[in-house]
Order: sequence, then structure tokens, then C-alpha cells
Amino acid sequence: MNDFLSGMITMGYAIAALFFFRFWWRTRDPLFVMFAIAFICFASNQALTALLEIPRDEQSWIYILRLAGFALLIFGIIGKNVGKKPPRSGKAPRDGR
Repeated sequence: MNDFLSGMITMGYAIAALFFFRFWWRTRDPLFVMFAIAFICFASNQALTALLEIPRDEQSWIYILRLAGFALLIFGIIGKNVGKKPPRSGKAPRDGR
């Protein structure tokens, strides 16, 4: 049962990665490719943990994949928020009246 659930979680991570790659393909936004690579790291971590029958992945070298995934998520979000700001026009927004 644990192998089945681990496979389902791995598949979920892989599907999320494919969605983010699709979003990146449409927009070319680097945030989406960072998320896609992060979810590939999560899927690899889950798959290797199940295939190598490691009881606790946080105590093995495989945990580096999960750490890399979370680092990519954090750097992607920070890069998106610190990136270029749109120029301000100095005009007040119109309220449609």
C-alpha cells in the first residue's frame, strides 16, 4: 500500500511539473520554469525514496533533492517580487464614471 501511495504522490508531482512547463511555454515567465524544476525534484525525491526503500528520507542523501526544490521555489518567488517594476505614470486610476 505504501508503494502505491508513493507512486500516486510521485505522479502528482510530475503532473504539476508538466502544468508549470506548459505555463512557462506560453508566457516564458522564469517563475514557472523554476516551479516546474522544483516539482521534478520533489517527484525524484519521492520516487527514489520508494524505489530504494529508504524508511526516512530526511535522514538520507536523497533529502538534498527536496531541499533543492524548496530553494528553487523560494528563489523563484523572490526573483519575481524583486524583479522589474512597471513604470508609474503619475496619473490617478480612472474609476469609470
